[in-house]
Amino acid sequence: MNTQIIDLSNPLWLETLDKIKHDVYQLPNYISIEARRTKQIPEAILISDGDKIFFAPYLISKCDSVVAQGLSEDIYDVKSPYGYPGILLSEAAANTPSFARYAMSEFKQILVSKKVCSAFFRMHPILNENFSEIFEPGLFTENGETVSVDLRIPESQLWSHTRKGHKSTINKCKRLGMQAKFVPIDEYLDEFTAIYQETMGRVEAADRYYSFDLAYYQEMRIALGDKLHLCIVEYENEVACAGLYTEVCGIVQSTLGGTKDKFVDLSPSSLETDCARYWAHQRGNQYLHLGGGVGASKDPVYNFKAGFSKLRHNFYTLRLIVDEQKYRYLVEMKAKSLNVPVENLLDSKFFPAYRSPQAPLK
Repeated sequence: MNTQIIDLSNPLWLETLDKIKHDVYQLPNYISIEARRTKQIPEAILISDGDKIFFAPYLISKCDSVVAQGLSEDIYDVKSPYGYPGILLSEAAANTPSFARYAMSEFKQILVSKKVCSAFFRMHPILNENFSEIFEPGLFTENGETVSVDLRIPESQLWSHTRKGHKSTINKCKRLGMQAKFVPIDEYLDEFTAIYQETMGRVEAADRYYSFDLAYYQEMRIALGDKLHLCIVEYENEVACAGLYTEVCGIVQSTLGGTKDKFVDLSPSSLETDCARYWAHQRGNQYLHLGGGVGASKDPVYNFKAGFSKLRHNFYTLRLIVDEQKYRYLVEMKAKSLNVPVENLLDSKFFPAYRSPQAPLK
């Protein structure tokens, strides 16, 4: 059994990914971008025994910003980068639950030694979908569902798996003369950024989304190269909507996108998604992962995505309290700073509870 903590510059990172099916979210270039954006330190824990591999990439940060008055000791927590990085297991590891469970126990001990009090991982809905059967019961929290277009079926069946209302909208967009196509990112990056930010403003998204600015997308384009793609829908000589897609190991992810305010009622994004699934299928991919609703709820966003496919995945998170004493201390400090009872934070669905944005009592 071999256990290592590795950073992004370690060649073992890419060597490990070469041995395991993965997605964009585990690539060192992607995690590097997220580390700079969030001002956190990127690392991964690699536990291996022959061809059995456990690989967990994450971002680690100090918890001293939890409360304004500071903490009496150094405490850290870890979390997934944006998206669905999860934890990767090689095929041999997934077929050996005893190894997987031992590795998870070892993983927790390493975090304890690094003065980490909690860990929050967003699991990958496709790559981690059988983890609840491999690891001990109750380890993962089920949060909701995500939607994928199953590209393993014949192309001719994609249309038959489409909701009637979506079919009507797609046909209407085509009758109006809209055209959906994949285009060179460099030529449309400025316009994509403007559309995305306009969309976030319209839906009143959380402030954190506004950090996805032009510089961020330029960084993504350079870091991901030919793994990043842009689909647009043109209408009356304008770009009506646009979406970014990643393509890694047969998994296409619908990541970020938006629609111009003036075209929202025409729903050009329906035509964009339709174009993306045929494009992804023709390139030999297995899944076009559309994701879920806001906060993993079955909201209008989820309902829109669900109209393109019958394939669903459970979305899990891993919420580990690594050091109970340190965790409780942080929760008590946070509750004191918010002037709320400790139980209010502990009973909330937010994890870790000490990072809850709950408003103070008046």
